[in-house]
Amino acid sequence: MKNEQIQAITAYFRGVRAEWGKINWPEKQQIVAETLFVVAIVAFFTVAVYLIDIIFKSILGLIHIA
Repeated sequence: MKNEQIQAITAYFRGVRAEWGKINWPEKQQIVAETLFVVAIVAFFTVAVYLIDIIFKSILGLIHIA
């Protein structure tokens, strides 16, 4: 590798290290609350889609019998 490439790579990783220190990480309580919220939303929509599936199966079953 050329010396210029090595210097460019070194400068890149120095920049990454500098930016890494600027990250504002959320607190554990916020992470737990948001995770529980996402799980609740996913569970709600899972149940909703399941119920809609049951309704459509029933409707199509009535149509097929008639």
